[in-house]
Amino acid sequence: MAKQLKANYALLFTTGCIFAIVVVVLMVLSTKPVQAANVAIPGCPCYQTEQEAERELTATQPALKGDDVIQVQERLKQLDFYHGLIDGIYGPATIAAVKEFQKSHGLEPDGVVEEFVWQELDQAQFALGAHEKTPPPPGEVSIVVDTYRRKLTVMSDGEPYKQYPVAPGKYKTPTPIGNFKVLRKAAHWGSGFGTRWIGLTVPWGTYGIHGTNNPGAIGSYASHGCIRMNNRNVEEIYPWVKPGTPVILIGNPFRYQPSQYRTMRRDERGSDVMEVQLRLQRLGYYTGPIDGIWGGGMERAVLQFRENKGLAKGNAVDYAVYQALGLQ
Repeated sequence: MAKQLKANYALLFTTGCIFAIVVVVLMVLSTKPVQAANVAIPGCPCYQTEQEAERELTATQPALKGDDVIQVQERLKQLDFYHGLIDGIYGPATIAAVKEFQKSHGLEPDGVVEEFVWQELDQAQFALGAHEKTPPPPGEVSIVVDTYRRKLTVMSDGEPYKQYPVAPGKYKTPTPIGNFKVLRKAAHWGSGFGTRWIGLTVPWGTYGIHGTNNPGAIGSYASHGCIRMNNRNVEEIYPWVKPGTPVILIGNPFRYQPSQYRTMRRDERGSDVMEVQLRLQRLGYYTGPIDGIWGGGMERAVLQFRENKGLAKGNAVDYAVYQALGLQ
């Protein structure tokens, strides 16, 4: 009998293991399509998942400071919960306003701003804005994004019509600088892109103006190169633009945020690559497309330019090349 029980247990154990392995394999296979949607496409930095964890705002000593605190204060002020200074300090007055907001929306009044509180603030502002809908611009629409001031301005016949706070790219994943156009539009384009997507004609990657699931980052350098807006704001401008609408992204393609020019080599992409292409073209070294992509034609142009200028042998665009091109 004991031998029979052992044999039965062994059979059950083996069967259970096989079943567990099958379940795990099926789970992995079933999750592949979801994961694939969040994989970065080579050369398309903004197509990485834009969904990032934001810090929680809570009472600390010393008090937390930053752009996310300013965002909370501005939103609470617009919703008539906060009446203090917009100073970016998460102090007693701001915490008290957060607690009042939480109470009024059926949330635990703990004074902690985390993801679901941001979402509730976003919804409250959206509801408020629904009663103050801006009419469409009367003239021809264009868009100007200032990466320094982190503002997007809708223009009507070349005149400012309405301005919004945005979050452009981080230093390591900068927003393209230059003159582009709207390429395509989509609602609910993908995870992390908010409720609207406005794609741009950037030749070296997929970039666009879109909403966000993390509104606390608006007003800071936070994205993978796209221009993030609050969902309610991107939904407002969405019907105003169409494929072909001009979009001008202002900034220094070399310095961007810190005062630093990167050393570039083959296969680099970006606004700084495009500016070097333009300089080399004007000097008669480069005849390829001005597309911000360092390919074979630009490689040959850089090698020839360095040789003609008596620079050290190499294929890099470094400080010496920037200086020789008049960019330093």
